Amino acid sequence: MNDSKRPKLELQLSSPQGLVRRMDQQLELVGRLLAEADAAHALVPASFTNSLGIKMLWCPPGEFVMGCPDDEKEGDYLEGQVEVRISQGFWLASTPVTQGQWQALMGSNPSKFGGSEDLPVENASWDAAQEFCTKLNVGQSDHPGYRYALPSEAQWEYACRAGEKGPYSGGSLDEVGWYDGNSGSKTHDVGQKKPNAWGLHDMHGNVSEWCADWHDFKLQGGVDPKGPESGAYRVIRGGSWSSYASLCRAAYRYGYAPGFRSSLLGFRPALVPSR
Repeated sequence: MNDSKRPKLELQLSSPQGLVRRMDQQLELVGRLLAEADAAHALVPASFTNSLGIKMLWCPPGEFVMGCPDDEKEGDYLEGQVEVRISQGFWLASTPVTQGQWQALMGSNPSKFGGSEDLPVENASWDAAQEFCTKLNVGQSDHPGYRYALPSEAQWEYACRAGEKGPYSGGSLDEVGWYDGNSGSKTHDVGQKKPNAWGLHDMHGNVSEWCADWHDFKLQGGVDPKGPESGAYRVIRGGSWSSYASLCRAAYRYGYAPGFRSSLLGFRPALVPSR
């Protein structure tokens, strides 16, 4: 081909001044985006106390491995590990709902144990816990776009672990929970044991806690898993004052019918995105 007919490739070089201007614009954009992100983060309080006196703690979005490894002592086939991503942050009550908080909202007290308003409410079914959350949502305006609900099973274990991988989060079981070895066969005032890294108390022992999900025979992984769409039993987590140590592990899971009541069972609400 004749050189005169070859297409000419011309490299357009910007002036140094133009390059500097574009770099300045890009840096300005990055700075603005970072400032907006910081401002949005600043709008999320690490904790707040609602009108019922329930202290709510922020659980940031993140990823974790749910369930227990094969070599965890007394692990169960129901606890096979799956990878989970919690795409949106949420708040979780720092302790199980107390008898005083339940009484103030519901006007009665179903609990077997008495003697202190700071004892966890128990003998409340999953259905009753749902009713509590529904009433708690009436007039809830502190955080538009969020609603009170039982935590999903994934949210519960994510918050329980708070970044830790062992069977108990925050210390040894004697440090963090009331179980059959130290409870004296009864519940105890909430918040007496050591909290985990996110400030949550009583995630192991005292009362087992209802979760939102229907129970399945294997854990569901992925992004914000919710368990099966239907079933016969609702998930419980955390172990109770009457549980062996192995039943208080972060990965331990079981299920009961939604109408079942027991002095072993309580709950703590979450404040989760409405969508």
